[in-house]
Amino acid sequence: MNAYVFPGQGAQYVGMGKELFDNSKEAQELFNKANSILKFKITDIMFTGTEEDLKQTKVTQPAIFLHSVILAKVMGDNFKPDMVAGHSLGEISALVANKTLSFEDGLKLVAKRAKAMQKACEIEGSTMAAIIGLDDKVVEDICTSIDEIVVPANYNSPGQLVISGTNDGVNQAMEKCTEAGAKRALLLKVGGAFHSPLMEPARVELEDAINSIKFNNGICPIYQNVTGQSVNDGEIIKKNLIAQLTAPVRWTKIMQNMIANGANNITEVGPGKVLQGLFKKVDRKIQTQSATI
Repeated sequence: MNAYVFPGQGAQYVGMGKELFDNSKEAQELFNKANSILKFKITDIMFTGTEEDLKQTKVTQPAIFLHSVILAKVMGDNFKPDMVAGHSLGEISALVANKTLSFEDGLKLVAKRAKAMQKACEIEGSTMAAIIGLDDKVVEDICTSIDEIVVPANYNSPGQLVISGTNDGVNQAMEKCTEAGAKRALLLKVGGAFHSPLMEPARVELEDAINSIKFNNGICPIYQNVTGQSVNDGEIIKKNLIAQLTAPVRWTKIMQNMIANGANNITEVGPGKVLQGLFKKVDRKIQTQSATI
C-alpha cells in the first residue's frame, strides 16, 4: 500500500519549488494564486531569497506547504495514496493533498497558523531541544520533574524525542537527560516552544479559523499527529487539528500504525528526506522515495 507523507518546518531550502515552477504550467498558476492570497511574493523568497528570509515562521510554513501541495497536484494521476500523514505543519499539506481541504483554505490556514505561532513565540522566551538515545519514558519523567514548563513535543522515532518549553525548562531538562545517559541533547534553531502549552494563544486563534472552514471526507484516511490513528471523518479531523498546536506530534506511532496497516511504499512529498530516514529507523526494509514530477 502507498503512504504519502508531508514534511514540517525545518525542511526548507533556498531555491525550493523553482524546478516545479519552471517545468509545469499548473504549478505556475498555483504559485501565482498563492502570491495573491498571501499578498506578498512568496515565490521570490522561495526561489531567490536568503536562508535568513526563508527562516521566518510566516514564510517558512507557507513555503513548505506550497512546495508539498503543488508537487502532489502536479503529479496528477501518479499521486495514488492509500493513506497520508504530515509532520506538524505537514498535516495541513496532507489534508489538501487528500482533498479534505481546498488549496485556498489550506494556504489561508497555514498563513494564519504561522502568524499565530510567531505571536505566541514572542510572549515568553522559549525553545526546543532534541534528545537522542533515551527511552521516551525517561524523558517524560524528567520533564515532569522540572518546575518550569517543559514537555515532550515530537516523538520522531524510537530513541529520538524533541522537548519544548521555556528556555530555563528546556536547559534544565537537557542537563538531566545528559546525566541520565542521553547520547545527545541538542538545542534546535527554532523561534519558540511549538507543541507545548506555550502555544495556547495560537491554538485559540486558530480554532475559529479551523471551525469556519469546510472539511470534506478525504480520498483516503489521514493518520493524525495528536492520536497517531487513521481518520477520515471531517469533524474528528477538525478537532484533532485544533488540538495539534499544544499537543505532542506522535510521529513514531503514526509510522508504526501505517506499517501495521499495510504501508510498504513510503513517498515523501515536499522538500527534504527527513521523514524517509525516520521510517527507516522503524523498519529498515521499508521502501522509501521522494516524490517527483
